[in-house]
Amino acid sequence: MQIPEYYNPVARDMAQVLVDGFDKHYRLFRACNQQAKSLFERADWQGVQQAIRDRIQFYDERVLETVARLHHEFHADLLDDEIWQQAKLYFIGLLTNHKQPELAETFFNSVFTRMLHRDYFNNDFIFIRPAISTEYIESDPPSYRSYYPASRSMRAVMRNIILDFGWCRPFAHLRHDLALLMRCIATFFDGHWPAAEANLQIQVLSSAFYRNKTAYIFGKVINGGISYPFAIPVLHDEAGRLYLDTLLLEPWRIGVLFSFSRAYFLVDMEVPSAYVQFLRSMLPSKTKAELYTMLGLQKQGKNTFYRDFMQHLQHSNDQFIIAPGIRGLVMLVFTLPSYPYVFKLIKDVFGGPKEVDRDTVKRKYWLVKRHDRVGRMSDTLEFSNVAFPRSRFTAELIEELRTLAPSMMEEGEDSIVIRHLYIERRMKPLNMYLMQCDDTEKERVIRDYGLAIKELASANIFPGDMLFKNFGVTRYGRVIFYDYDEIEYMTDCNFRSIPPAPNPEMEMSGEVWYPVARNDVFPEEFGTFLLGDPQVRKTFLKYHRDLLEPRFWQQRQQRIRDGVIEDFYPYPEEMRFTNMCTAAQRKG
Repeated sequence: MQIPEYYNPVARDMAQVLVDGFDKHYRLFRACNQQAKSLFERADWQGVQQAIRDRIQFYDERVLETVARLHHEFHADLLDDEIWQQAKLYFIGLLTNHKQPELAETFFNSVFTRMLHRDYFNNDFIFIRPAISTEYIESDPPSYRSYYPASRSMRAVMRNIILDFGWCRPFAHLRHDLALLMRCIATFFDGHWPAAEANLQIQVLSSAFYRNKTAYIFGKVINGGISYPFAIPVLHDEAGRLYLDTLLLEPWRIGVLFSFSRAYFLVDMEVPSAYVQFLRSMLPSKTKAELYTMLGLQKQGKNTFYRDFMQHLQHSNDQFIIAPGIRGLVMLVFTLPSYPYVFKLIKDVFGGPKEVDRDTVKRKYWLVKRHDRVGRMSDTLEFSNVAFPRSRFTAELIEELRTLAPSMMEEGEDSIVIRHLYIERRMKPLNMYLMQCDDTEKERVIRDYGLAIKELASANIFPGDMLFKNFGVTRYGRVIFYDYDEIEYMTDCNFRSIPPAPNPEMEMSGEVWYPVARNDVFPEEFGTFLLGDPQVRKTFLKYHRDLLEPRFWQQRQQRIRDGVIEDFYPYPEEMRFTNMCTAAQRKG
């Protein structure tokens, strides 16, 4: 960008309005996160979930406020290009000592792209590349605390770490929990603790991470040139006292806490880039985009994801293709084989007997975005007006777009613009997975499929269409639901038994002899379209026969209506300290 010879005071004032709009957003965002500690201490689990839902809307509300202010005060849509370029330069100057410069740049982009045509979406006008470094931004208090075990025992240091979070509720048996924690560490090192180096220290992120009923402590032990990450979940017992539930030491298990199928964390951060940098040092396989998203900064996650995606396109040469598997009736899905995501857009005309429209489908996806996904629903990134290089699309995919979603595409000589799409992590469709796995794995995954449905039901989600093609298997072998066009709240469904036929002829006719309302669900029918494979049927009935009976669903509905928030653990039950003690007692 060329620096103009003179500066316009309008551009300076516009830059200040943009910074003020962002600062107001982050002030409200941070206040929401700060209340998580008191919600946890009060065991207000409904409040935790509501805070996460409410927070998602903050960003768009501040963007619209800022857009309206720029229109009202400056008639911004009538300004010439030079003033917008100057506004960006002034904006950069205002971020010199800012604590969240990368988020502010993204906010600038969000406002700008709502006001001007995409022909202006280049680095002269918006932040295609970051302008302000996020390295070494100081935070008060510091983003992490350091502890040095050299002069004290490791157990005493771990006790201090936990108590320094200052929860007002007492621990039930902290000494006992710490003994189990130390036992886990000894087991991890196979009884042979590494020799302490001169730089031995434990670094712990200053703020706890809150989600559902759990507070998480994240940190790492540094010893010599080696770093050992850890995570400690803290929960309430039935008496309202705190306890340590387990200790996670393997990076991949800690990474599961940041999975795309989980709800976002509530965590107070003055300098979010410092938290992302710390977490990446613990979890190098996680991208910045994933971490920003899971910290509740979805727009920054989207922005970072898009930059990474553009970089990938420059360093790859494969083509976008129609995604393998059974074609959906509502969504057109394509993918880039070298990139681990799928791109989904809503068709113009739905196939089959679908009773939904475009707005309904968008509302379903928004429901999932705001809901607790309990590790069983895939998160999505929603984009508008995304330009793809035309040369990277196969002829078959272009024809599919022209035929099924012409209103969603705009063809240029060198580009194809998709007006609205969702991007999800790519998984192996369950129906395809079942055709390729052995009998042992088939039993495991069918059992997990049933567990996924039960966990979704406990979280007030009825999938609607439970066909295997609507579920996927992650790289960790977990079954995830990802097709949302028929999703419903459990409490909006009416689970019924099929009434007896009035006579044998009616039963044999195949015609429905009873009235069916829109939200009526007959669990007895599930087996007809799910359990054609004899082995699948045998396994499903072994573990999940209750899913074929209305009583199961009605009981889950009642618990939801009673305000019960179920426990969902993002790690195996056998890793929980309570279960480890029980197993040890049985062994003894």
